[in-house]
Amino acid sequence: MNPIPDLTQQVSPDRLRQVVQKLSSYNTRNTLSETLKEAAAWLAEEYRKIEGVEAELMEYTLPRGRRVPEDRKVLQVVATTKGTTDHWVGVGGHLDSLNLSVDAATGFAPGANDDASGVALALEMARAIAPLKLAHNGVYVGFTGEEQGLHGARALAKRFKSEARALDAFLNNDTVGSSSNKAGQKDDGRVRVFSDESTVENPNTGSRDLARFIEWITRDRVEKFGIKLVFRKDRFGRGGDHTPFHEEGYSAVRFIEVHEEYSRQHTPDDLIEHMDFNYLANVARMNLLAMASLMQAGPAPTDVRIVRDQGHDTTVTWKATPGTCYTVYWRETISPTWQDCTHVEETDKATIKLVNKDDHIFAVGAVGGIPVEAR
Repeated sequence: MNPIPDLTQQVSPDRLRQVVQKLSSYNTRNTLSETLKEAAAWLAEEYRKIEGVEAELMEYTLPRGRRVPEDRKVLQVVATTKGTTDHWVGVGGHLDSLNLSVDAATGFAPGANDDASGVALALEMARAIAPLKLAHNGVYVGFTGEEQGLHGARALAKRFKSEARALDAFLNNDTVGSSSNKAGQKDDGRVRVFSDESTVENPNTGSRDLARFIEWITRDRVEKFGIKLVFRKDRFGRGGDHTPFHEEGYSAVRFIEVHEEYSRQHTPDDLIEHMDFNYLANVARMNLLAMASLMQAGPAPTDVRIVRDQGHDTTVTWKATPGTCYTVYWRETISPTWQDCTHVEETDKATIKLVNKDDHIFAVGAVGGIPVEAR
C-alpha cells in the first residue's frame, strides 16, 4: 500500500457549512416534492465540478407504501471516482428531508442536520479523495427515499449486487452535525458508529469487523476526537441507509452524533443554526481516514486460522495473495476493540510471541484493510 498523505487538514468546516446552507435553503427536499429534483441536480453538478469525479442522477421506483401514496419514479445522486481495480468503497448520506407536521410534497422541511450534514460530508470526501488516484473506486451517494423506508439505498445495494460489484465497505453518515442536545448533554469529542453482526442467514458481511477497523485506524489521529462503537445495527427501533447494504452481504456501518435532539428531527426546527461545523468536520476526518486506507488496501486474506498447538505463543496462518503485506491484530476476549497489532511482509503465517490464544481473539487483514477473524 502506497503511503497516503495526512488528509485531515483538507476538510473545511466552511465548505461543509456552505453545502448545508444551500441544501437547507430549499423549502423541502422530501422525496415526493418537485424541489427534490432541483436539489439533486444541484448536488450532481457540485460533484461534476471536481476533476476526476463523475455524477449520475440515478432513477428508481419508489414503491407505494409508508408515506408514499402511489408508485413513482424518483432520483438520487451517485458520484464516482475511478481506481485501478474492480473494488469499491462508498460513503453517503440521505438527500431527502421530512417534516411530519405538514404536507409532504409542499411543506417546509429544511433537513439541515438530518441529513444535509451527511450529504455535505460525502461531497467533501470526493473533493479530498479525487486528486489521490487511489487503487479502488469510490462511490459518493446522496440517497433519497430514506424517510419513506430506505428505498434509495435498497435500490443501489441491489443494483451493486446484480452487477456483482466488489463493494468492500460503505460508510453511511446520517445526522452527524451536532454535538449537543436541548437536555444539556454534549459530546464534541466522539461520533457513534453502529454496526450489525453476521448471522446464519447473512454470514458473509463484515460490518462489525469494519466498525472495529474504523475505530482502530482513526484512533489518536484527530486531536481530541474519536469513535464510540455501538454494537447494534442502528438506534433502537430505527434504521438507516447502511442496512440494505449489510442485508446484501456488504460491510456497512452508520455514523451518527452521540447526543441527538429528537425535537429537531422531522420538524421545521432542523435548522443550520443548531449545528456545530467543527464537530461535523471532525466526523468527516474520521470518514476520510477510514476511506483513504480502505481504498488502498490489498485483497483480504482467506482461510485465516489459529494453529491448534499448546504453548505460550500463538501462530496464525492464512491464504495470501502474492505481493500483499498483512497486519495481524489481537484483543482480549472481553475487549470490544483491537488492542495491538504487528505488520508482516509477504507471507502466510505469523507467530505472536507470548500472547495466549486462550485469552485473545486474533484477526488478519491486508495492510489498511478490514481484518478477518481467525478461527
